[in-house]
Amino acid sequence: MVDYKLNKKLEHIAFIMDGNGRWAKKRLLPRTRGHKEACSRIIEVLRACKDLNIKVASLYAFSTENWNRPQDEIDKLFEYLDDFFNDYIQEFIETGVRVSVMGDITRLPKHTQETIEKAKKLTENNTKIVFNICLNYGGRQEIVRATKLIVEDIKAGKLDENELDTEKFKDYLYSSGLPEVDLMIRTSGESRISNFLLYQLAYSEFIFTPTYWPDFTVEKLIECLKEYETRDRRFGAIKE
Repeated sequence: MVDYKLNKKLEHIAFIMDGNGRWAKKRLLPRTRGHKEACSRIIEVLRACKDLNIKVASLYAFSTENWNRPQDEIDKLFEYLDDFFNDYIQEFIETGVRVSVMGDITRLPKHTQETIEKAKKLTENNTKIVFNICLNYGGRQEIVRATKLIVEDIKAGKLDENELDTEKFKDYLYSSGLPEVDLMIRTSGESRISNFLLYQLAYSEFIFTPTYWPDFTVEKLIECLKEYETRDRRFGAIKE
């Protein structure tokens, strides 16, 4: 159980889990060893978010650009992903974790697609926290996809173009139905969002930590949450 209480609204937290390869290289280990260690941090952080009553945790696991990595590294990533869900699916079922996926998973290995669909099905009625994993995901691609869906609905007479606004647009995103992202944390010291949740991060708070993801412990998470609670979120308004 996490010994910390949030005093500011935080329904949706997002993570760019960066630095796995550098973590491994620093220890003279293969890059894939960093990805394996990263899985241990995922479950620890997810458990902590659940204890803190955060409703959604979105994790950037594999981007549309990650296909440019060596094939053996990609293969290992999906192997670890399969192992992760197989290891923890029973815990998710029993503790109220609902698995959700953002991105085009049709390009993923067949065995990984089956693992993900099984996890989604087995947890679809859970309500404690949404574990939203982003796979073969890109923010620009998501917006283009949403635009095409909107055009299709307008042509089919399902949508009046005059009804289209920023709220209606959200209905066509992968994240439809999820609350706004309150806080985005990126590990490893990089200060960019790398095509992650471009629409959803419009009014999010950002924290960039130098800690590599495999070293991102629950204690590091709480440090970030304490920083978040010092932020004055005005959403474009003026507070006297």
